[in-house]
Amino acid sequence: MPRRRGGSLHGRTEPHRSTVSTNAIFEPLSLGALTLKNRVLRSSVAGRFDNYDGSGTAVRMNWDVKFARGGVGAIISSNAPIHERGHIVPGYAYLDTDERMPFWRELGKRVHEHDCRYIVQLVFAGRERILPGLRYESALGATDDPEPINGFPCRALTTEQIREVTGWFVQASRRVREAGLDGIELAGANGMLFTQFLSPAINTRKDDYGGTLQNRARFALDVVRAIRREVGSDFCLGFKISVDEAPRELLPWLGRGNPMEDVVRVCGWLEEAGVDYIHVSAGTGFPHPRNPAGRFPVKEVVKTYDTVLSSGPRTLRNYVVFRTWPLSAVFRWWWQRPAKRLGVEGINLPGSRAVKQAVSVPVLCTGGFQTASVISGAIERGDCDGVTIARPLVANPDLVRLFEQGHDSPPRPCTYCNKCLFNFIENPLGCYEESRFDSPEAMVREILSVFEEPSYSGMSMPTGVV
Repeated sequence: MPRRRGGSLHGRTEPHRSTVSTNAIFEPLSLGALTLKNRVLRSSVAGRFDNYDGSGTAVRMNWDVKFARGGVGAIISSNAPIHERGHIVPGYAYLDTDERMPFWRELGKRVHEHDCRYIVQLVFAGRERILPGLRYESALGATDDPEPINGFPCRALTTEQIREVTGWFVQASRRVREAGLDGIELAGANGMLFTQFLSPAINTRKDDYGGTLQNRARFALDVVRAIRREVGSDFCLGFKISVDEAPRELLPWLGRGNPMEDVVRVCGWLEEAGVDYIHVSAGTGFPHPRNPAGRFPVKEVVKTYDTVLSSGPRTLRNYVVFRTWPLSAVFRWWWQRPAKRLGVEGINLPGSRAVKQAVSVPVLCTGGFQTASVISGAIERGDCDGVTIARPLVANPDLVRLFEQGHDSPPRPCTYCNKCLFNFIENPLGCYEESRFDSPEAMVREILSVFEEPSYSGMSMPTGVV
């Protein structure tokens, strides 16, 4: 656990006040035609707060609005599947029909009330689909190869199906714009479908979508160009990409991913195709030792992993490893090596710096940010133009307000224990690190508060919202 700075104050730790200028954080940031009030965005993160059928809920609205109230310049939505066949797990609101959009329109309206912009992250999971749902037994991805950790099954997209999925991305983008939201981000990192095409560690296709780097990038570039034709030049379009793929940091027998210089070349092609910003992440899958970097919470994994035991042929093997000492200790040591070597906060800044030197569009970077001086320093050095934050905002939704007040770090910082992200399959997303709360009861109250928000009680909900 990171050392807390400052003295004790009634059982809490006093926030550290920075002597470093944080002006860079609060300069406006332009992402194409979209301008944000500051340079801190909430990254794509949410629990299974929506309905099984892909319709949205008031709980999801409560979840996103609390971060808007906390002062971030923009929210990047949790993954929004463009089709039921492309979801990661059920329980996330879809973008597959026009009938879904009253929910999204209302969500955007409520986020806008706090001078916060809303960017929708479009996703097609491919072989990263954790739970299949009722209709489709096998996922559709770049190849027939199963996901390597759990063995989630997959079938290779045909050329005709690739065109169909491209159309789904385009129509979802149109819906987002027509709903009055502020932009879209393509989920091209962390093992999602674009990663599966881009990475030579995954893509073994022999057609026009495999082989050379240009061929592996073809799908991503075609989707970007098609979306740009549909939504016009004045609508924000971003692309999230894993600059450090590092597949062998996850499993040492996997193939080699793209070297950083090849990913940087792809980022230049994406700019030429029409993206307004690049969002830098890491890893050829999720979870990955660089995302989420930090501890591997063995106890939480054992509690929730049983949910996916029937989803892949390797899940039982993993479950035995996770719950059996010393196998669990060895896996935890392996998982935590990159973070111990590179640190957690700002772990992706070297990749972000490489991209920023090669493109002229803004570059966002994710990676455990929660210290104002670290964020300001990264922006001022030219490592990135802004940062996106997930876990530290789950821990402290008012983090940006603290920065505004002159604090360098929150009173109870995120410990990077990763209990939040390994609970989401079965439990509501929230901070599960008891050391950050006065009592276990206080922790549970905070986790469940998203279900009790009074903001929308008595208000009529649009069609499709329950």
